[in-house]
Amino acid sequence: MTDSSGQPRDAQASLAKSSAVMAAGTVVSRVLGFGRAALLGGTIGIGLSADAFQVANTLPNQFYLLLAGGVLNAVLVPQITKAASHDDGGHEFVNRLLTLSLTIMLGATVIATAAAPLLVRIFATGDWNSQALALATAFAFICLPQILFYGLYTLFGQVLNARGQFAAYMWAPALANIVAIAGLLWFQLSFASKVPVSGWTAPMIWVLAGTSTLGVAAQAAALWLPLRASGFRYRPVWGFRGVGLRSATRVAGWTFAAVALSQVGYIVTSQVMTRAGHLLDVRGQSGAGLAAYGYAFLLFMLPHSLITVSLVTALFTRLSLAAHRRDRAAVVVDLGRGLRMPAVLLVPGTVAMVLLGTQATRVAFFDNSPTESRAIAHVMIAMMLGLVPFGWLYLIQRVFYAFEDAKTPFYLQVVVTVVATVANLVAAIVDPARTGIVVGLGQTLSNLVAAIVGFMLLRGRLGSLRLAGTIRTYLRLLVASVAAALLGWLVIRLMGALGVDAASWTGALEQLLVGGGIFVLAALAFAHLMRVEEVAQLLDPVLRRVRRRPS
Repeated sequence: MTDSSGQPRDAQASLAKSSAVMAAGTVVSRVLGFGRAALLGGTIGIGLSADAFQVANTLPNQFYLLLAGGVLNAVLVPQITKAASHDDGGHEFVNRLLTLSLTIMLGATVIATAAAPLLVRIFATGDWNSQALALATAFAFICLPQILFYGLYTLFGQVLNARGQFAAYMWAPALANIVAIAGLLWFQLSFASKVPVSGWTAPMIWVLAGTSTLGVAAQAAALWLPLRASGFRYRPVWGFRGVGLRSATRVAGWTFAAVALSQVGYIVTSQVMTRAGHLLDVRGQSGAGLAAYGYAFLLFMLPHSLITVSLVTALFTRLSLAAHRRDRAAVVVDLGRGLRMPAVLLVPGTVAMVLLGTQATRVAFFDNSPTESRAIAHVMIAMMLGLVPFGWLYLIQRVFYAFEDAKTPFYLQVVVTVVATVANLVAAIVDPARTGIVVGLGQTLSNLVAAIVGFMLLRGRLGSLRLAGTIRTYLRLLVASVAAALLGWLVIRLMGALGVDAASWTGALEQLLVGGGIFVLAALAFAHLMRVEEVAQLLDPVLRRVRRRPS
């Protein structure tokens, strides 16, 4: 049987089931990743030792984004789907691709690992003493092999996706987080927590960095069994011909350039934040260095990845089809939908984090001191002010990608990098206790400026974007959220006067639950009274059922 669209119902049910399994994998992976970060913060703190590990453990991610994310996804991986139509089902092509990619990634991993001392000096402040540099370098030697495993994960996952098997690719990161969490628990049971740079021993370094790398290796290995179960068998096939390198399009080149530019911007951020952490360490103060910035960024990305990315990903197929038909009106409609749908959660969420960010961070990073969690919270709140513009920019870039235009997103990345770098340079000269806040505000400003430029460029391509209704929705949500925040603030102040101390974990939890609960209810009520359509669609069925209940 088929539905009104002509698609078999069994196929639709299978697609819905696959989507649910993938969504569940994403949520579980994010939750476990958050738990891993909280446990890591309690294990090594946010001081100089934590910054040293953050520098080292971030290095493979930077190279992965360039090598695997930039080259494989943009150039090689799209050829896998095309190869599926070959007479042999694409086996020879995929084997050739894997052989070539494995060779490149293995070579890059060996070179990067050998260059660990140089890479640490590039990403870390020159003010670090020899002990801090030595610790970060030791971590880097163990962490940099993750480049190979990240690349394998991408390759295996894309081969599985081309064969219609998506679940393993989405669930494998959960395994990486489980292994890393086990390693952190092992560390806490075996060694002291939050030790200074001078207190690290070889076993401590190997347990922390080694289990982190082991987790990424497990993430890649987890895809090998489903890959074999799908009928794929790997055998080395050498030669560059037929791999698709010559078919690398301008889209791939501009995509790679944008990724590379963002990494250059991150080097500046890393330098500024490690310098701030060093100066605070010299003063004997606890504040936000690179590790605290990393924890704050993880909190910032959580709502973006679960809300904005999920909704925009669902819209991207519609945007691409409309762009292919040159149906600009349909693109504009989907653009408006992509702006409004996340706003119902993101606008109140942003205001809620300003109101309750300190309490939320205190609860999340339960094993850190109030001073440490407060330092993370202040950076996170500065970033959260830009959560909505960050989502706008993400959607705008996808609209241009739908038109197979990667050049414009590159120019938008130039705007982001330039504005953020200027802010970082300002952050470098302020009090180091406030450096992270300035960096976070710079991130917010850079995304806002780039999003405004993006809207202007979209208007030049699509004509009127018909955003009047969207702007009204945002303003109503903002007014409703601010009004709810004022009510929540009064409740929190009252709780503080009654002795509920947000500095303690239990006090922060009580304020978060009570103040947050009142904020959510009030924000929904005010938004409904202000006739925000998306909120009305959510609440009206509930209100109708309540009204129908017999008294």
